[in-house]
Amino acid sequence: MRVPFTKMHGAGNVILVVDQREQNLPPPDGDSIRRLGMVDKDTRFDQMMWVSAPSDTQSLASYRVFNADGSEVEQCGNGVRCVAKKLAADKQGHQKFTLQSPVGLISADVFTDGQVAVTMGRPEFEPAKIPFLAEHTADDYALSVGEEELRICAVSMGNPHCVLMVNDVRAAPVAVLGPKIEYHERFPERVNVGFMSITDRENIRLRVHERGVGETAACGTGACAAVVSGQRLGLLDEAVFVSLPGGQVVVSWRGGDTAAWLKGDAVVINDGMMNL
Repeated sequence: MRVPFTKMHGAGNVILVVDQREQNLPPPDGDSIRRLGMVDKDTRFDQMMWVSAPSDTQSLASYRVFNADGSEVEQCGNGVRCVAKKLAADKQGHQKFTLQSPVGLISADVFTDGQVAVTMGRPEFEPAKIPFLAEHTADDYALSVGEEELRICAVSMGNPHCVLMVNDVRAAPVAVLGPKIEYHERFPERVNVGFMSITDRENIRLRVHERGVGETAACGTGACAAVVSGQRLGLLDEAVFVSLPGGQVVVSWRGGDTAAWLKGDAVVINDGMMNL
């Protein structure tokens, strides 16, 4: 069966958007997704966004998120921006609508300059809800990785994140520490790992090892996790520019029970057909 897709990117994070609101096909199995994401050069992606019709009349669509290794995950900030941009492509002017995600309703704003802003939900710092094995909630934690003793922040942005502060992201051992922390026993559902350096209160640099993918050019939920972690430590302001290898996004959070917002680009690479 041939199924249409749109390949996009958000800040360099490669996203495959499959709009199934009319055909209503179920997503392929994990082995097929892995082939499409990691083997087939035409469809290769970091995340696949499988878009379906919503179950309520207030939302424009619903979506599920799959990593390139075939695993299903809870959220993808760059992916949902691409979904929003794709669904608004035939409409004129500033568009606002709601999407159903695996972690709840998402508000999306698609601006006339091509930028897209989406809500990423309320950050969750309680260890059991990340999930992260710790006796109590703290701003940061000690984590033993081999013979190294690291200081990390742990937070869920709908999916689990670990954030490390580094002096220079260019020299950060992402390829070495990323996989070790992803599979660390204190993260029972594995974890995305962010390496953050702070330039000033409104600017950070970030590299992210994504769970089930490896290092990617950008990670939207990772950007949110880094910013809210820095804010909790009193190091960052309410709105922060996040420079990633693939581009820049803006994260804003007012603290407390409010949702974090993620704003950035969403660019079409090409349309195509895939065989399922």
